[in-house]
Amino acid sequence: MTGYASGSFAPDRRLSREECLALTEHADLDALMRAAAARRDAAHGAVVTYSRKVFIPLTRLCRDVCHYCTFAQPPRQGEAPYLTLDEVRAIARAGAAAQCKEALFTLGDKPELRYRAAREELARLGHETTLSYLAAAARAVFEETGLLPHVNPGLLDASDIAALRRVSASQGIMLESAAERLCKRGGPHHGSPDKNPAARLETIRLAGEAHVPFTSGVLIGIGETRAERVEALLALRDLNDRYGHIQEIIVQNFRPKPGTRMADSPAPALEEHLWTIAVARLLFDPAMNIQAPPNLSSGSLRQLVDAGINDWGGVSPVTPDYVNPEAPWPHLGVLARATQAVGKELVERLAIYPAFVRAMERWIDPGLRTALLHRIDSDGFPRTDGWSPGTPDRLPASDLALTLASRRAAPRGEVGAILSKAGRGETLAEAEIVRLFRVRGDEFAAVCAAADELRARMNGDTVSYVVNRNINYTNICGYRCQFCAFAKGKASENLRGKPYDLPLEEIQRRVREAWERGATEVCMQGGIHPSYTGATYLDICRAAKAVVPAMHVHAFSPLEVWQGARTLGISLGEFLAELKRAGLGTLPGTAAEILDDEVRAVLCSDKIKTGEWLEVMRTAHQSGLRSTATIMFGHMETLAHWARHLLRLRALQAETGGFTEFVPLPFVHMEAPIYRKGRARRGPTFREAVLMHAVARLALHPLIPNIQASWVKLGPEGVQACLRAGVNDLGGTLMDESISRAAGASHGQEMTPANMEELIRSAGRTPRERTTLYAPSTRNATERSAVVTLSG
Repeated sequence: MTGYASGSFAPDRRLSREECLALTEHADLDALMRAAAARRDAAHGAVVTYSRKVFIPLTRLCRDVCHYCTFAQPPRQGEAPYLTLDEVRAIARAGAAAQCKEALFTLGDKPELRYRAAREELARLGHETTLSYLAAAARAVFEETGLLPHVNPGLLDASDIAALRRVSASQGIMLESAAERLCKRGGPHHGSPDKNPAARLETIRLAGEAHVPFTSGVLIGIGETRAERVEALLALRDLNDRYGHIQEIIVQNFRPKPGTRMADSPAPALEEHLWTIAVARLLFDPAMNIQAPPNLSSGSLRQLVDAGINDWGGVSPVTPDYVNPEAPWPHLGVLARATQAVGKELVERLAIYPAFVRAMERWIDPGLRTALLHRIDSDGFPRTDGWSPGTPDRLPASDLALTLASRRAAPRGEVGAILSKAGRGETLAEAEIVRLFRVRGDEFAAVCAAADELRARMNGDTVSYVVNRNINYTNICGYRCQFCAFAKGKASENLRGKPYDLPLEEIQRRVREAWERGATEVCMQGGIHPSYTGATYLDICRAAKAVVPAMHVHAFSPLEVWQGARTLGISLGEFLAELKRAGLGTLPGTAAEILDDEVRAVLCSDKIKTGEWLEVMRTAHQSGLRSTATIMFGHMETLAHWARHLLRLRALQAETGGFTEFVPLPFVHMEAPIYRKGRARRGPTFREAVLMHAVARLALHPLIPNIQASWVKLGPEGVQACLRAGVNDLGGTLMDESISRAAGASHGQEMTPANMEELIRSAGRTPRERTTLYAPSTRNATERSAVVTLSG
């Protein structure tokens, strides 16, 4: 590569201004494309995105006269200058019905400054400016259909940007070129005051000051030189360095159109388009999104990907590309196949890119955040099906098919290397675990298969379960956990159910009844009742053991243990020893939620901190008490928090060896306070729920041998999918589950042993009833539970 030392195009290296300009003389296009593709892959992996949008041409009037444009039209007799709000809503409704997520508003620049017809129509509509009417139209679309508006209105001042930020997820203006000479007589932008590069850069700068996710880019082939293209890209890079608000760079190729002054100008050669894409990729940081519209290069999609793009832009199944009507959108199936043909996975995104979604407190107006939260997964991509944990909705067919797919060859590259490392039992880095959580398509199937292979190596084809009964002795709680719909008290926030506090005699009755039905375990947890002390928990243990000495008592979250020790004024070790003497057998690893104080400050600010939870578990394990470990995921946290949680569990397990199993608990959103307040997602997607089990198997291997799936939250079909993604245990039959049901789960309160075994066999596995500590059970609960009826 002439003029460049080896390593000059390394994915993590930033090119200087001089090096970028020197690329104009670079003759080896293949080398540039290889370097650009490697830089793209380092940040975006196998994903190529698109936005499913509806195109709303609010007005085709414009004060500019760009010599290549057919979108802008002068006023015409009998033709309304603007779409009415009813027309706008009708287009948006059609888009929503076609599962679009974005409403792209395109329009001419300030036509009222040129045309009387525009001024008169705006007055009739009750607006002084086109931008005011645009804001009203965007708000109407959002409020009626939920589509997220993206607006491209031309030059804006600070007040315009602020007004539009309140009603749009993102904004944009194409820089097109930084060459002022193109605005002079004979140039394509002569007579177009809004195409002045300095004015457009000032709009982009103001958007940065206002924290607006922004789209820009270059239009190539309109008379500019390669050096001028690089200068335009560098100007955009400088602004993004300062504000970090440019979410995508579009590299658009000019297409001559009949009826324009540039109808006879040649379109740029494909090589020029590919060169510009590659240079844009090399010039910006690897995480930048580089886009090329697929309908403008329909025969060259493979080459565009090879040159370094990671996004196709907005594609509409409903409306044409009004700016390039001669170039129809590719069918999404065609685009997906073309993307897969180059080893990439087509993934839908929103008008605002995932990295900006994940930081929505900075980038999104408060009035739009709740709607955005309810539409996204844990990484900032849109939810594309209606499934949530605890709902009876059918599982998404595509993800289910990938989970159930036959074993495939291990992927090469980054994911393959991570899977090999996990298979050797080595500790994965946080970024490696996050990468596994981001897999889709074939990589998703490969991660599930790799987890299942480890499951087979560790556990064979046996799937275990325990016959147990949940006894939630009180739902009165003085804490204010934002995910909890079970607890009642001053912070109950009118959630369903009445406060209760079971007497010891009722606890004993339920223990006795559970034993009669074949249970070997009672799982006992409750709210943190203001009057409870450590003595209460000791009394509960003694009461249970007094009526059924052989019953295993699996009880008390780390929060309850922490509370009990504190109220008695003794150390954790002393209190745990007392509990053990009173009959406590093991601890449930609940109250973990997400083991990261960044999340806990929002989710459960008055609860024990991460270090305190780990200290309870460390002390319990050192006292000879084993425990489960859990995660409650899919609310307001990120993939990085999931990774940190797994790594903290792995580190403690390496130290103590006290965890018997890992239990992912998908967030059930329906009645949770944080969701009702508009501050949480709708739980994990099905893909994410499966991945939590699969990635946990990989990240915790070989230290935690058992991975459990929750039938209450996933349902029978979801559990079967997880059995093919690393799961070897289905937990307890429960008999009287109430916490998930209080949150809105609809999968019932009991799975009989017979039904549990039927579920396991239908997945091609061998059921095994176990004890809490994974020894074989000899109680024959399948027969006993068929004839004993649960009461109370």
